[in-house]
Amino acid sequence: MDVWTGFVVGLVGSLHCVGMCGPIALALPSYGESRINIFAGRILYNLGRVLTYSVMGALFGLFGSRIVLFGIQQDLSIAAGVVILLYLLIPGRIKNRISGLSFYVKIVSVLKSSFSKLIAHRSNYSLFLIGLLNGLLPCGFVYVGIAGALSTGSWLTGSFYMALFGLGTLPIMLATAILGKVINFNLRRKINKMIPVLAAILALLFILRGLNLGIPFISPKFLPPKAEIGSVQNCH
Repeated sequence: MDVWTGFVVGLVGSLHCVGMCGPIALALPSYGESRINIFAGRILYNLGRVLTYSVMGALFGLFGSRIVLFGIQQDLSIAAGVVILLYLLIPGRIKNRISGLSFYVKIVSVLKSSFSKLIAHRSNYSLFLIGLLNGLLPCGFVYVGIAGALSTGSWLTGSFYMALFGLGTLPIMLATAILGKVINFNLRRKINKMIPVLAAILALLFILRGLNLGIPFISPKFLPPKAEIGSVQNCH
């Protein structure tokens, strides 16, 4: 998967992130009265999220590099696209049941409890730690990003992919933390209606990429590792 799509996934999913992480961003305290200090705290919080996403990208990219050796990287990309499309088609009531599962609720509860303790420490460093933990919150678009990192087939590229994903979420999350109610619920609701369409487009990009059609940037042509090895052996 081309790394630039990581930024697109993050940008598309950022308004969805506001629904999940927005209350946390709005609840962040301000340590100090200067605007610079307040802005620095919000930047540290968001950098914490980006760092967590980068580490996740490295781990899944490393796993993806093992998948490449088996020659199923393209199949993985197609499968990721199909899963996204299926997720879009799942009725909302079923999604709500999934989010209500005990293990899901427990993870969210533990993380939010940690947020409360860190906020009590009253330092910008604690805001950075909150950002680190925030990156671990269960999120559908984070899973889409992970699928992209997995299909890169490299720990370094996977890390860069998820770093771009995090940077894609940065504008709206930073604006939410600083401007608060300026980005109101009605505006988010209107834009959220576009998210399924944009997610479907991303799913098609995953599928097209896996089809190996030779279209630059969208479905680039590449030789599987075994074919490359064979071509080298034929030269001798």
